[in-house]
Amino acid sequence: MIFSCNNICKSYVTGTVLDNVSFHVNEHDKVAIVGINGAGKSTLLRIIFGEEAQDSGEFFFSKGATKGYLAQHQDIKSEDTIYNVLLSVKEDILNLENRMRSLEEEMKHAEGEKLASIMKAYTNATHEFEAGNGYAVKSEVTGVLKGLGFSEDEFDKKVNTLSGGQKTRVFLGRLLLSSPDIIFLDEPTNHLDMSSIMWLENYLLNYKGAVVIVAHDRYFLDKVVNKVVELENTHAESYAGNYSDYAVKKKAKREAMMKAYLNQQREIKHQEAVIEKLKSFNREKSIKRAESREKMLDKIERLEKPAEINDSMRISLEPYTVSGNDVLTVKGLAKSFGDNHLFKDLNFDLKRGDHVAIIGDNGTGKTTILKIITGSLAADEGEITLGSKVEIGYYDQEHQVLSPEKTIFEEMADAYPYLDNTQIRNILAAFLFTGDDVYKQIKSLSGGERGRVSLAKLMLSESNLLILDEPTNHLDITSKEILEDAINNYTGTVLYVSHDRYFINKTASTILDLTDGSMIKYIGNYDYYLEKKDTLENVYIQKETATVSSSSDSGKDDWKSQKEEQARIRKNANDLKKVENEIDLLEKRQAEIDDLLTKEDIYTNVGELVKLNKEKEEIDEKLMVLMEKWEALS
Repeated sequence: MIFSCNNICKSYVTGTVLDNVSFHVNEHDKVAIVGINGAGKSTLLRIIFGEEAQDSGEFFFSKGATKGYLAQHQDIKSEDTIYNVLLSVKEDILNLENRMRSLEEEMKHAEGEKLASIMKAYTNATHEFEAGNGYAVKSEVTGVLKGLGFSEDEFDKKVNTLSGGQKTRVFLGRLLLSSPDIIFLDEPTNHLDMSSIMWLENYLLNYKGAVVIVAHDRYFLDKVVNKVVELENTHAESYAGNYSDYAVKKKAKREAMMKAYLNQQREIKHQEAVIEKLKSFNREKSIKRAESREKMLDKIERLEKPAEINDSMRISLEPYTVSGNDVLTVKGLAKSFGDNHLFKDLNFDLKRGDHVAIIGDNGTGKTTILKIITGSLAADEGEITLGSKVEIGYYDQEHQVLSPEKTIFEEMADAYPYLDNTQIRNILAAFLFTGDDVYKQIKSLSGGERGRVSLAKLMLSESNLLILDEPTNHLDITSKEILEDAINNYTGTVLYVSHDRYFINKTASTILDLTDGSMIKYIGNYDYYLEKKDTLENVYIQKETATVSSSSDSGKDDWKSQKEEQARIRKNANDLKKVENEIDLLEKRQAEIDDLLTKEDIYTNVGELVKLNKEKEEIDEKLMVLMEKWEALS
């Protein structure tokens, strides 16, 4: 065991945040700390690293263990370059290399015992240098910088000139290179694009030390952690496994607690009814029995009703009018900012009911596409065509649709003047704004609070085309799951930008990958995208090469063939679904027949026995044909 946290308590004027929180971390554990916003996750990390004092309790690190901590925001002050700041972590190795060079010079001019002494020192230094992976130090620094999303032409940038997010990435890189025995990371994926997050996943999976992570990125947690510590209602509970394992165990535990609570409530009501009945007889014996039962009832340790998972926030998204089948068509879209050419000749369309995610690295122009579609930014080239009866609802990650000087209540009342005070308060309560909270000014709200206000406005808009820019930013895991359910039940059309891979996997039916100024379409969720990425990228490159070498007419033919290919893929997917359903029905019938054949009234009835065996043979033949068809379609 490298770290233990024992009975940590912390309270503020507003209430208790942590109450007897205990857990431990073994030497190679990868641990996630999860909980809703305000559960005390970051507070716990600040206590561990001395930024705040606990009211009681203690924590221990194993003797001699080195530790590192990445807070959510870092403000590194340095006139040095990004590359040198990371390289400075390996100062001991660099000094050792300089020492080796110096010894090499001395050996040139030494003889006899002095030479032997220098050679021994050189051998020792070489062994130490190799043990510290000295020959790969510079490539290691370069690999970490590139992994965290810095290009080589950014290596010489001064750290003082960087944005807050870039400084946090520099600090993370420095922390990883220092290789402490245990690392604590608070929201490490916040400033990373998808490629960098995947790199960090692999890095942490292969990290020799222990890692403790506070994060809302469920896909990331699924890949990295082997233990989850949940902070809920001021207490901590540990679960073995990754995030998905935790979610299953948590659900089962909650259901068991609810069952126990309901059983106890039934028993209490039963006893109360018996007591009431005994008292009604108004006889001494009956009254004594009633009093005895009352004493027993008073001694029962009453179970608290478990909080429902989705009690905290309710989202219902439903279009007011049904749009036409063709919702949005984008043709030949291009946009540049000076010499920065984001994309050119983008083409895609949305049909009613589509749930489409646009993904890509930071800076590729994902948000720009949404701004062009919503009319807040002009395209350099191309056409945007909205279909019949299409009404857009836009969720802006920067929340520019909100007025900073207004209160939350005013923001809602001005946007929807037909709502009365009670209706507005009910809507805001669904998004966790109750009492005097509704009179807070927008400018005083946190990012998560502004996000909830924007979602509340979106819910009321009753639009049939939702355009969402990073809708899960600043939301805790529970709120994300509620939003996922709302989008999955939404009958309109959704186009969104997100780097939350778990959210994409749950809600997207199509993915548009914006890469190298072009767009590749994947008809499936995020797991499908990962499976087909290399294949479709190669196909795309081949098509691009063919298009460049062909005439404009053949370009039109290629566009037509792409459309036909997409239609073929959709048909193939539908056919595959039908075959799978047929196989499922036949296998269920086959199981029913197997069950029937074990019953005495069947196996003693020759006529029925022959009939069922014949049906089973026919099912086997049909299944063989369907399985071959399924393989071909797959």
